[in-house]
Amino acid sequence: MKVLVTPTSLCRNPDAPVLDALREAVDEVVFNPFGRPMTEDELIAVLPGVDGVLAGVDDFGARALRAADTLRVVARYGVGVDNVDLAVAAERGIVVTRAPGANALAVAELAIGLAFAVARGIPLLDAGVRAGEWPRREGRELTGGVMGVVGFGAIGRLVAERARGIGMAVVAYDPMLPDDAFEAAGVERCELDDLCRRSDVVSLHVPLTPQTRHLIDERRLDLLPDRAIVVNTARGGLIDEDAARRALDEGRLFGVALDAYETEPPSASPLVGHPHVVSTPHSGAHTSEAVARVAAQSIADLLTVLGGGVSANAVRATA
Repeated sequence: MKVLVTPTSLCRNPDAPVLDALREAVDEVVFNPFGRPMTEDELIAVLPGVDGVLAGVDDFGARALRAADTLRVVARYGVGVDNVDLAVAAERGIVVTRAPGANALAVAELAIGLAFAVARGIPLLDAGVRAGEWPRREGRELTGGVMGVVGFGAIGRLVAERARGIGMAVVAYDPMLPDDAFEAAGVERCELDDLCRRSDVVSLHVPLTPQTRHLIDERRLDLLPDRAIVVNTARGGLIDEDAARRALDEGRLFGVALDAYETEPPSASPLVGHPHVVSTPHSGAHTSEAVARVAAQSIADLLTVLGGGVSANAVRATA
């Protein structure tokens, strides 16, 4: 059996112990050589003859999946599956799995860290001192403010818990959950527009779907209080980047933190480089602990399917 490994955090060290179980179970392991997510055309060139993929955020669109003549499983190294054409995968009998919860702590900690980085302008202050300067910049405090958590799954709940720990009130939006999920976490449930009106920091933790694309658009940016901060560690398309840039330039937003972008790498993003934007390279899951957890879970799912079994983490296409 032949398996393709594409996540950049795994491909940097092909001999890493986290991949031992995979190497021992299959005949050949090939790696993404580009140091970035692969395009659909690049996948088309390598997928023929591949039985399974341990997949990052590469473009597993319809053309790539149809070119994969022997592919049986795409095991997502992470949670989101918006980069995989689930309908075509189902049509071709390709099982798609994900690793829910395995990287939740790492992403939640980054979200809180990014909120602080924006609130205090930490990257610019650091750059100034490195350059021999002694900059002064007025930041804002998070304690006493309101954290709005959009999406109250595993990551969103951990963000809420940490926000409460630093003295923030928390409101959350998630139409898929019952009221008791919020009550158990000590968090107030509210609708999205109300959350935007009340939140000093909005942190996004929902998948990218046709319904959530540009969830934070011009209208909702206008609802935010003055000097609000938006943090996105989920998927880039959740924010209308052009609208967010206008809100920053007009002083309506205090700042934005991004770990995900509408296009990656974000060479054309109107937000990257703005003095009130903190940018990280889709690195929410890149801790040694999360890499080990996600790799173990996704490899186990991949090998289960290749061995003829059924994975509890399989994802099905929706109508």
